[in-house]
Amino acid sequence: MRGRHVSTRVDSSIGPATDTRALRDVLGHFCSGVTVVTAMVGDEPAGFTCQSFSALSLDPPQVLLCPSRRSTSWPAIRAAETFCVNVLSSGQHALSDRFAKSGGRKFDGVRWCPAEGGAPIIGGVAAWFEVALAAEHDGGDHLIAVADLLDFGSDPTTQPLVFHRSRYGGVVELSLGSIERGT
Repeated sequence: MRGRHVSTRVDSSIGPATDTRALRDVLGHFCSGVTVVTAMVGDEPAGFTCQSFSALSLDPPQVLLCPSRRSTSWPAIRAAETFCVNVLSSGQHALSDRFAKSGGRKFDGVRWCPAEGGAPIIGGVAAWFEVALAAEHDGGDHLIAVADLLDFGSDPTTQPLVFHRSRYGGVVELSLGSIERGT
């Protein structure tokens, strides 16, 4: 093996790991996209940044997201008839930071249009999914929300925003030849 490897063993017989900083650092090696989940709450748009988002099922079409139990936006969004998961594009890291903060007027100056069901689609995103909550499950310090897909769209001219090791980045496309050579 090449490189430096750091190992922290979790002994499930004595409970969960107590070094959450180390766990967070190691989990940070998994790249994720960045989404902003949005809904109309009354007459006002609401939203929050959510890294934990994934496709779940093609038949039926479903996605899942994992909002923090501490989120102040999720309870209001959960109650909305529909909401949108906006996949941020590579130039939208400031939006990710803005929507990650609690409170404030997150949508001030943000361009958006309503999806068919009314939830905000943020302008310039790489993709969006309009969904309806189907189920919610316990997930420790997060919740696991399963949502039925209602509508979706993308902008093929954009690249998604990526989060890796506590930093934003983009996608680098490799040619097939470099993959075959291992470079």
